[in-house]
Amino acid sequence: MAGGTPSERDWLRVNSYLHANRHGLAVRAATAYPQASRIADTPLLAAPRWRLPAPIPLDRVRLEFRPSAPPPELPDLAELAPHALPGRANGGRYRRYSDVIAALAAPAVFENRPTYRLVDADLASADDPRLAFGRGRFFDGVDTGGPAGFEYAAAELGLTEGTAYRAAFADPTDLRRRSSAMATSALTLRYDRAAGTASFPTHYRDPALVGHAGGMYQVIPVGIFQPSGEAPWNEANDFSLWRGLLREYAEELLGADEDYGSEDAPIDYASWPLAKAMTDGLADGSVRAWCLGLGADPLTFALDLLAAVVIDAPLYDELFGGLVESNAEGRVIRPRPFDPPSVTELLSGAPLQAAAEALLTLALAHRDALLA
Repeated sequence: MAGGTPSERDWLRVNSYLHANRHGLAVRAATAYPQASRIADTPLLAAPRWRLPAPIPLDRVRLEFRPSAPPPELPDLAELAPHALPGRANGGRYRRYSDVIAALAAPAVFENRPTYRLVDADLASADDPRLAFGRGRFFDGVDTGGPAGFEYAAAELGLTEGTAYRAAFADPTDLRRRSSAMATSALTLRYDRAAGTASFPTHYRDPALVGHAGGMYQVIPVGIFQPSGEAPWNEANDFSLWRGLLREYAEELLGADEDYGSEDAPIDYASWPLAKAMTDGLADGSVRAWCLGLGADPLTFALDLLAAVVIDAPLYDELFGGLVESNAEGRVIRPRPFDPPSVTELLSGAPLQAAAEALLTLALAHRDALLA
């Protein structure tokens, strides 16, 4: 941006460094937190109530909707990290971090869609594991977590002294201090019962296409937990972890469009062939969906619910035999064996998003339980 203001050019320099070094930055950011707060010795952070001693069926996680949940107590970004909000050519400054992204570095899709904002989580309760949500917008999380990663990168470049904005979030798992959507990261396992083997695809997130964790590898599918559209009926109809995953399976593994016509009518999950086949699989045991915990990214504080979906090989091949090579967010990597050598190689050799690293580590440790 040769014609931008000096502070806009500085912002672009930091943003470029952030994207080029996303994995290393997250690993280093994690070292600022106690080892005990990290999941399975990975960079992903978790509160005690977010952890599970063993996987539980995903449908055991009870969801609460709290439309009147109070807004979070957000720190003042302009005061604590003014470099994250550069000056404009007209003499003013950007007001929100999402405004800067939109003007200077917008990915292919960057829309302020409605989300379910996570306001409370207690997965460790043996009797009643639950997640509670209020209303939110996608840019709420961008405006909170984006500057946290930006400030850390700027400090590494020596462009700012300290990380006062990050320090305001002394505990990244304190949901009262920030606004964030929750993504569900799902490890998809094709299970061959006869051979006793499993495999899983992965996803390379193209930095030109995504606004978060570009240039990194993830499990697939992954998606923000959100209604499918703005129409009021979607808020209740889509308030289901499973239904959210079904849409992500269609989009990320099969390349389907995100427009489900839900601005005109609610999605009919019962008659949608993919959704019906997967849900019928849950009922007959050919599909098993598990929850393994919840975590926060150490760099951007992004929230990920860790899930695994095991699909018997015949049904997997029927539904996802036509696995796409690319989708709207990057490249789909063909399945690799889900065994210790293969997973260990991936963990040690690829720039994995923190959520993927934690999920794969936990899933491998609980391999027998997931595939039983």
